[in-house]
Amino acid sequence: MIIAQITDTHIKAGGRLAYRKVDSAKALRDGVDHLNRLLPRPDVVIMTGDLADIGRPSEYATFRRIVDRLAMPFFVIPGNHDERGAFRDAFADQAYLPRGGDFLHYAIEDYPIRLVGLDTTVPGEPFGRMCDARLAWLDDCLRRASDRPTLVFMHHPPFLTGIAHMDAQNCRNGEALGAVMARHPQVRQLTCGHVHRPMQLDWHGLTASIGPSPSHSVALDLRPDGPSAFVLEPPACRIFYETDDGNLVGHLSFIGTFDGPHPFFDASGALIE
Repeated sequence: MIIAQITDTHIKAGGRLAYRKVDSAKALRDGVDHLNRLLPRPDVVIMTGDLADIGRPSEYATFRRIVDRLAMPFFVIPGNHDERGAFRDAFADQAYLPRGGDFLHYAIEDYPIRLVGLDTTVPGEPFGRMCDARLAWLDDCLRRASDRPTLVFMHHPPFLTGIAHMDAQNCRNGEALGAVMARHPQVRQLTCGHVHRPMQLDWHGLTASIGPSPSHSVALDLRPDGPSAFVLEPPACRIFYETDDGNLVGHLSFIGTFDGPHPFFDASGALIE
């Protein structure tokens, strides 16, 4: 199975630029084209929050016009820039999203790897939270399919990254979440968004990662007083590939057109010197 991750698209409507600098709609269009061109194509795409920049209905309408061109199913969760009511309305046709309740959690059961999406958002706040109710939902969800290899995805990372202004708004109650995850060894990986940078670590016995943005990147500044800033690094997405031995390998896939591929060997099979 191949799973693509797109995160933190920050779509603006009407051709407006995010932060007066970033054409986030074009970046997402390029990302969709990139995923559709991949050989083999991903089976699904998970989109880990901050889909819209301010959470306006017009931004979600723009987002849908772009992602509906994907050649494979996609699954969305909200981030802190999303507005839950407008988000629900924008994806009302997506049967996997719950119609009621306080949180937009769900499990996708249709693939070799079970996909569990978590809603970590706290209305009006930049940080996220896994409260007792959300932890109980996740614990029960994982318990009901203990024999299924699982990928859990959420917006706010529950661990520190070293980028101080982003760590101040990560997922609260992360250690409690880690304790839940540790009880369920079928969880292969946890992947997040929010920080606009690719990274990974070993966390509570499993691999945890953050996906890059196809739009703009948070500056890699590890000073404790580093300012909140972004840079226009090469856009990218994450590709998870299930290997024949059952591992889930995360690849970084840069979005764009690059020179190559070029062969290592000539027509006779000799290494090109």
